[in-house]
Formats: sequence, C-alpha cells, structure tokens
Amino acid sequence: MTLYKNGVAVRGGYRLIVMELEELRGKLSALDRQILELVAQRQSMVMRIGEVKQQSGEATRNFAREKQVIDMARADAAELGIPPNLAEALMDLLIRSSLTKQERARVRAEGHGHGREALVIGGGGKMGLWFVDFLDSQGFDVTVADPVNRVGGFKQVEDWRDAPDAFDITVIAAPIGVSATIIDDMVATGRSGLVFDIGSLKSPLEAGLRKLAANGVRATSLHPMFGPDTELLSGRHVLFCEVGDPEATRDARKLFTSTMARQIEMDIADHDRLIAYVLGLSHALNIAFFTSLAESGEQLPRLADLSSTTFDEQLRVARKVAAESPQLYFEIQHLNPHGLAPLRELADAVQRITDLVESGDAAAFVELMQRGRDYLARRG
Repeated sequence: MTLYKNGVAVRGGYRLIVMELEELRGKLSALDRQILELVAQRQSMVMRIGEVKQQSGEATRNFAREKQVIDMARADAAELGIPPNLAEALMDLLIRSSLTKQERARVRAEGHGHGREALVIGGGGKMGLWFVDFLDSQGFDVTVADPVNRVGGFKQVEDWRDAPDAFDITVIAAPIGVSATIIDDMVATGRSGLVFDIGSLKSPLEAGLRKLAANGVRATSLHPMFGPDTELLSGRHVLFCEVGDPEATRDARKLFTSTMARQIEMDIADHDRLIAYVLGLSHALNIAFFTSLAESGEQLPRLADLSSTTFDEQLRVARKVAAESPQLYFEIQHLNPHGLAPLRELADAVQRITDLVESGDAAAFVELMQRGRDYLARRG
C-alpha cells in the first residue's frame, strides 16, 4: 500500500507517519505545559485579588463578575472555533479553584482561634476531621478526643473526660447515639466554653442540649449540610438550631463568617421533620435504586454500556450513597421520629406508578408527571 504526504508518494510511509505522530504529541505536551503554567500564573493573581478583596472589605464571591468571566470565555471560544460549553466548563472549574484558595486564605487571615483552644470529640471520624482542619486553619490549638482513630499532628486523648475542662470550643462529632450519651454526661459534669454538636438529627439530642443550656453551659447545635470531602463552602449550607442560649448560637456562627457558607437559623423543632425529606427520603430513594439493581440479576457493566444520561446521573449519586456509613444512614432513618412518613409516601408513589403502568392509564401518568413538574418549578 502506497502512503502519501501532501499528495506525494513516499517510501517507508508507515515509519514517517509514526515519526510525525510522535512529533505532534511532543508539541501537544509542550502546549499542555504552557496551559498549566498559565493556570499557575492565574492562581497567583487570584491570591492577590483575594488579598485586595479582604483589605477593601469586599465579599469573596462576586456572582456578577463570574457571569462576566464565563460570558467572555464563551464569546472568545466562539471566535476561536472552540465549543462554548467547553470554555464554560473550563472557566467554571478555574473559578471554583480560585474561590477555594481565596476562601481558605480568608479563613486563615480572619480566624477567631488565635490563642484559643478547641476540643473535637470524635475528631478522627470523617466530619470530625473536617472540623479539626477547619478550626486548625483558624488558628485554634486543637485537641482530638477519639478512642479509635489516631489523627497525626494534633494532641490527642482517648476519652474526652480525660482532657482538662479548659477549651474555648468543644465540638461533638460522634455518631448520633454516642453524641446523646456525651451530652448527658456533660449535663452531669458541666462544661466550660462553647459546646455544639454537628448531628444529622436533633430529636435524640435536644433534651440534653437544653439541659446543658439551662445549667449555664454555652450550648447550641449545628448541622453542616455537606460531606467531609467539601473544600469550598460557597453554595453550601450550615444550619444553626438554638437550644436556649442565643449568644452561643451567635458565637458558633462567627466561626463561619469568613467563609462563603450560607448560614440558616431554624427552630430545632422543625429540623428533623424537614431532614426526613432532605436526607431520609433522598437516601432511601438511592438505596432502593441500587438494591433493585443488585437484586435484578443484571450485570452492571452491561447496564452501564447501555446507559442513558438519566441512568448515569442516578448511578453517580447512588455510588456516593452506597459508599457512606451504613450505621450513620440507618441512624438517620431509624432515630428520626418523622422518618417513616416520607418512606411510606415513597412506597405509595412507587405503587401508584406501578398501578398506572399496569392499567395503561396514560392520562393519569401524564397528570402525575405534570403535577411534579409544577411542584419543582416553584423552587425559588
């Protein structure tokens, strides 16, 4: 077979093609290096912009500016013959990376922990470790109390009761049932400084927390609505539930003032009812999804090969849920006094869909979907 280059027949054509391919790959690698060098320059400029924002009192995040950056990138991409969606995705990734660096720098600079001490009970767990790092970044001298997990680089005790009662902040980051026991023990012994839990449910903890506050302990309750792998708090929520000491809640909120997290104060009596849908229902839906797949007898690789966009997205979320702690997820379902109602509603909804499909009632099926579309469209 004769190979051609620029319309001219060449000998050893295959070898020439291979050489040209390697040359092109070398040039591509050099371009990749240049791109990374430009990203590094951009990150350096981002840090300086963050410093100027902090000095001027400007907020870390500016949504109007972000839109302007993305719009410009899409326009430039169109001129350069690059898909605008690719440019937007790249700029969104760079913006999130920039915000993460600026937020971390601001937390360090404006931290409330310099010269103060903090104790994280359960600090070797996933969310406990997140708070260890978060408080450490604010300048707190952090001690970890954890009977199981060792955390390098920090002072540590196995039992929190073995640590002196000399901490400005105590975070209870243990499992829900264990946290309830810890709070009851604190009621009996008393505790100095600000004390708060980070439990996903409040019903098992509320009575003890209120007793703490009534006994003069500066107690409040938090619920970070994000996972331990979270780096950027922009767009994330932290719930604050007062238990009788408004000043304690205000002091807990101050820990997040230098972040971009959205702080939401809510009545502790409403917390578990709403969480039954936000966490309980969404967890159950994904557990049901992967349980159905696991028991179907179908092989996941084959299903993945045939997958749709919807299936891929659902599978991505289901994988994350399946990787979480089964004990924690069971506690969220079992210990919530409001938890059964959403589960029964989910079972009823699945049965209704089954009945409509089985009976061939297309009109009722369309009405069901329209009702859901209308409900979801009302999200503010």
